[in-house]
Amino acid sequence: MEALTKLCWVLLAALHLAPSLPLLRPGMVERLYGVPASGDLGVLLTHRAALFLAVLAACVFAAIAPEARRLASIVCAISMIGFIAVYMSAGAEAGPLRRIALADAVGLLPLAFVAWRAWR
Repeated sequence: MEALTKLCWVLLAALHLAPSLPLLRPGMVERLYGVPASGDLGVLLTHRAALFLAVLAACVFAAIAPEARRLASIVCAISMIGFIAVYMSAGAEAGPLRRIALADAVGLLPLAFVAWRAWR
């Protein structure tokens, strides 16, 4: 069961990898979001990448340190459920954001498992 828990944390970390990449490669802001990296929105999206890197780091840490799992499950839940809620309240239209919402929705399965394991 511990191996499955660690695998789920690694999957959650992987889910947060792509949105964290613009921190290291600002040009990816335009590729991922269609926004120039140099403008105000690009700067905000690059900062968003830093926050995703923090979520990714929390997931990696939770994979190797069981004492971090409760906090990491809260951080992941806020990130993933928060995006889904904002996306749904904005009308859940088709487009690039739908792909992100679907990825987060699928990610809720391993998140539910690791949260259950952390909080039981």
